[in-house]
Amino acid sequence: MITVLLVIHLLIAIAMVTLILLQRSEGGALGIGGGGGGGGFMTGRQAGNVLTKSTGILAAAFFTTSLVLAIIASHDRGDTTTILDDPSIPGATAPATPTEGSEPAAAPNAEPAPPAEPSAPVSQ
Repeated sequence: MITVLLVIHLLIAIAMVTLILLQRSEGGALGIGGGGGGGGFMTGRQAGNVLTKSTGILAAAFFTTSLVLAIIASHDRGDTTTILDDPSIPGATAPATPTEGSEPAAAPNAEPAPPAEPSAPVSQ
């Protein structure tokens, strides 16, 4: 099933690229369909509407097949553990809570201690 869906996905992608290249460019004459003057492959307002609607339909189909492929791939994997569940990875467990009588660690955003007095003799 994944293979069939993947082939459909690729065909949709190729068709979408082709339709996008056939559309008339607004100004840069980048499209195959003719950004310049004169008659082109697909001319007229109605042809533009057909290409635009077809591109939208193919985009929705591409989006749908992408989601379905992702969902199928996540179900086929079967492994639901994360790296946080693996005890062999250091630091993957929750940090230990301080016990009574131990000094609390300094907060990371605490102000630094004032600088110590210089140890070199100062001229007077």
